Amino acid sequence: MAYFLFTTSRWDSARVPSPRELATRLLRVGMWGLTADEPHRDALTPGDLILIYLGAPEREFVGRAEVASAAHDWTPAEARVYPGDSRGGVVLTRVEEWHLPVPVDAVLARIDPAENARADFEAGVVRITHNEYQAALTVSAGLL
Repeated sequence: MAYFLFTTSRWDSARVPSPRELATRLLRVGMWGLTADEPHRDALTPGDLILIYLGAPEREFVGRAEVASAAHDWTPAEARVYPGDSRGGVVLTRVEEWHLPVPVDAVLARIDPAENARADFEAGVVRITHNEYQAALTVSAGLL
């Protein structure tokens, strides 16, 4: 099992007005789009755990899920319900939307600086450590 961040930003979809709305729609259909050249795309396997992260300017975590499929082109049925622009991605299970977002600064404060965690990412999929994943869950639990 591996741990990843799935990130959104303002430029991910012309059909969705904000990164938060895009993340919400993707979580609700249990699908996450990935481009063919996305780093870590081929490393994603069922059972991997992910955090959903809104990039700048929000810089906050809004949920988590488990990867249920390897990356693939959407089937015709999946393509009909997918709310974004990607032609493929992964299916998600055990999706959890967080009603109170977790600020990245609160998570970074709990992580050893040697882990090189940061708030901004160029890639849509970022591999993280178990400790980084747990730090986000700990902060989220404290907000409930």
